[in-house]
Amino acid sequence: MSELVTGEAVALELRPAKVPSRALAVLLDLTAALTVYVVATIALVAATASLDEAAQTAIFIAMFVLLLVGGPIAVETLSHGRSLGKMACGLRVVRDDGGPIRFRHALVRGLIGVIEILMTMGVIACIASLASSRGRRLGDVFAGTLVVRERLPVGPVGFVPPPPPWLAGRFSGLDLSAVPDGLWLAVRQYLTRMRQLDPQVSRTMAERLAADLAERTGAPVPQGVPAAAYLAAVVQERQVREARRAFGQAAAAGGGPVGAVGPAGAYGAAGAYGPPAHHAAAPPSPYPSAPPAPPATPSATSSSPAAPSSEGSSTGFVPPA
Repeated sequence: MSELVTGEAVALELRPAKVPSRALAVLLDLTAALTVYVVATIALVAATASLDEAAQTAIFIAMFVLLLVGGPIAVETLSHGRSLGKMACGLRVVRDDGGPIRFRHALVRGLIGVIEILMTMGVIACIASLASSRGRRLGDVFAGTLVVRERLPVGPVGFVPPPPPWLAGRFSGLDLSAVPDGLWLAVRQYLTRMRQLDPQVSRTMAERLAADLAERTGAPVPQGVPAAAYLAAVVQERQVREARRAFGQAAAAGGGPVGAVGPAGAYGAAGAYGPPAHHAAAPPSPYPSAPPAPPATPSATSSSPAAPSSEGSSTGFVPPA
């Protein structure tokens, strides 16, 4: 990965394209350009049959420059760095700061490309790309550009973890209208990456974000609720409201929690929302302050003499303890 820093002090991680993929993209571009050139040559031969040899030569030279030099420049300018071959290979030309290229960048790349690609059969471009740590040819060096990969290998995608079940629906009365989009984005990014952070750093970030969120909503964080679990519960409440607004009450109410996405056992890992509570028979719970489960109630089919006969196994209903 190549880390670039933009003018706004934002670090960008870009993956520079390697020589094989760039060579394949150039080969596809040249094939398309030569095909157009051959078709245009046949048309011009038929159209300029009455002209003298000097005029025909001038027309053919102008057409060569227009198609094999001006064509790639125009395509990269209009497509912001994506020629036909680069689109097929998932590549794009960007500036050194990660922004889209303009006409001057494409012009410098195209003019130098005539020498290092067309006139030397790509030998100079290959040598320069192999010598560069980011795979840049001479045209990229003089134009201040970089060819990067747009399609990256598919990896595990971060998901916003759902809150613990005992927090579902607990914050349905919060006023979320004053929470800015930047704070929502920060909370979502924290929830998707909290398992990659140091536990102490993760706890500190969760407490700070929870304090900011509580200040915007006007309601303090409930006592005994871990900060990360509070953030996940509020994010899920926002998702439920968005789903209700978009699809109606039935879509938001059916099918389970909106935020409960991700692989099975996403909360089995200790330290997701806090230190686990140890239990001899059950797996460790990531929510130490979860309210205790109600005592078990004997079933209606129990042999206890105190169970009334009217509540048999036909309904399966057991009055709460």
